[in-house]
Amino acid sequence: MSELPNLIPALPEIFLALAGMALLMLGVFRKRDATRQVGHLALAAFAAAAVLALTFGGPRQVTFNGLFITDAFAVFAKLMVFGASAATLILALKWMEQENAARFEFPVLVVFAVLGMCAMISANDFLSLYMGLETQSLALYLIAAYQRDATRSTEAGLKYFVLGALASGLFLYGASLIYGFTGTTNFDSLAQGFEGAETVSPGVVVGLVFIICALAFKVSAVPFHMWTPDVYEGAPTPVTAFFSVAPKVAALALFLRVMSAPFGDLLAQWQQVIVAISVASMMLGGFAAIVQTNIKRLMAYSSIGHVGYALVGLAVGSAEGIGGVLVYMTIYLFMNVGTFAVILSMRANGRLVEGINDLSGLSKNRPVMAAALAVMMFSMAGIPPFAGFFGKFFIFKAAVDAGLIPLAVVGVLTSVVAAFYYLRIVKIIYFDEAGDQFEPMTAQARLVLGIASVFVAVFFLFPLPQIVLAADTAAKALFGG
Repeated sequence: MSELPNLIPALPEIFLALAGMALLMLGVFRKRDATRQVGHLALAAFAAAAVLALTFGGPRQVTFNGLFITDAFAVFAKLMVFGASAATLILALKWMEQENAARFEFPVLVVFAVLGMCAMISANDFLSLYMGLETQSLALYLIAAYQRDATRSTEAGLKYFVLGALASGLFLYGASLIYGFTGTTNFDSLAQGFEGAETVSPGVVVGLVFIICALAFKVSAVPFHMWTPDVYEGAPTPVTAFFSVAPKVAALALFLRVMSAPFGDLLAQWQQVIVAISVASMMLGGFAAIVQTNIKRLMAYSSIGHVGYALVGLAVGSAEGIGGVLVYMTIYLFMNVGTFAVILSMRANGRLVEGINDLSGLSKNRPVMAAALAVMMFSMAGIPPFAGFFGKFFIFKAAVDAGLIPLAVVGVLTSVVAAFYYLRIVKIIYFDEAGDQFEPMTAQARLVLGIASVFVAVFFLFPLPQIVLAADTAAKALFGG
């Protein structure tokens, strides 16, 4: 009889799996609508999972026969996922009530999506990685098509499903090539096999390229970004808010682990691919967003650009670069959640509006909301002293220190281009003629926007040293430090 694996490192995932099933049964057996209750219990589940991750996830531990790993990097990434998911769920619950779309399945699907994200982040083998990836993806396909009576929502879900299936196929083919040429799918075994290797089989390189393509799809990096604008625009707004933060953070964390842990010694083989994807993402995110008139579509291209900046840190291939990415993604999380708190509050005459020009003269009708949105836009543009400036500073500094000066220059130039459409929004809300007055923000939106605004505005005073230290510790854990 085989020995039972150590379950302690996987307690957050085990708890979320049990919580998701319990919430599903609660929703089914409640005679009246249980959306709010299930949603609040889902938030409590995220908080409990975060406590479990902090308590039991410190030192590096490997379990389930090498399939699952927990370390400082995994804990840092999971905390970001829990925070992002909780913030977007808080916004979504009120929105669903306003739109008469409240169904208990939504928070349950979010819990299962987060379970998949955590499994992805702690994967130490391509097989466990794929299981986490599909657990997340299946939930996200359903969430994208959540408003099944709305044509745009069902179309968004279908597009995401078809292209997501293609990405899964690319990943499986790449993993099978790597297994065929190395005889293992375990990250630790792959790292040992590649350590100090002067040459590597072309089959491994081809398999690695397929895996990079699949992961690039998951983070919506160019040229695998084609689903992002349509899904962001077509999906319900709280779903778009969720897609823009939690899955993005989880997929980037997965990208960092896969490229740094098993393939860290093959930097010369994959660095130029990441550089090319990063440059293309920064350029497309900068230029394509200029012509957008729908704010959700603009945020889609903005997210593509931000992924390009994050991949600059991955291209560096060092602990400094990975630490910069983690700091950047923490800041990105707050900026995006704060912005979507405003987008979800764009209600005029009893209906939601999504046009950028609908923000005209917002400062005259809702001055506090306008000021908070302006802070988010300045931060996304990378203007000091807001948090976004420091995110880009750490990324570009790592690139310069590693000798990737042309990549850093491209990043700075595309940041200037992107600043145009961020500052255009500031101009619209402060200098254009006032349009229809928005309805007052809900208490939930005010709470989320307030926390995000304070974080972004005073980042350089208080959280900066603590977050940088935690990110450096997490990055070193990824490299065995």
